[in-house]
Amino acid sequence: MNVLTRPSPFALALVAALALGACTPTVDLRGNLPTPENLAEIKPGKTTRDEVQQLLGTPSTTSTFGDESWQYISARTETKAFFKPEVKDRKVVSITFDRSGVVKDVIERGLEDGVAINSVERETPTAGKELSILEQLVGNIGKFSKDSKGNSP
Repeated sequence: MNVLTRPSPFALALVAALALGACTPTVDLRGNLPTPENLAEIKPGKTTRDEVQQLLGTPSTTSTFGDESWQYISARTETKAFFKPEVKDRKVVSITFDRSGVVKDVIERGLEDGVAINSVERETPTAGKELSILEQLVGNIGKFSKDSKGNSP
C-alpha cells in the first residue's frame, strides 16, 4: 500500500508562519528619551537644574570637565536572527547649565550627528623577557614549596 498524501493547507500555513516569524527583527529600546512636551518646558536662562530633573528625570550621563552638562541618551536597535544588532535610531539631548545652575543651552542630536571613532591597535611594550610555557613551568618549580611548619625555604 503505497499512498502519497498531500500536505494539508493548515500545515503549509503553519510552516510559512514559522518561517516568517524567524525573520522578524527583535527591537530593543534603551535609554531615557525625554518627550517633546517636556523639552518644550525647558527655557534657557529660566529653568533650574532641579526643575530639569523633575521634568526629565536622572540624566544618562553628566560631564566631567568644563561647564556642567547633562546628556539624555536613547537608542533603538534591531537584531535579525543571529546577526549583529543594527542601530536604527539614536537621540541625544544635551542640557548645559551655567555656574548658578540655570539652563544655558539645550541641544538635540541624532544618529546622523554621530562620529565613528577608530580604536588604536597598538600595544604598550613591557620590560622583561618573553618566556615560553615550558620555561615558565620549569622556572616555578621549587619557588612555592613550604616545609612542614609552613615556612618557605
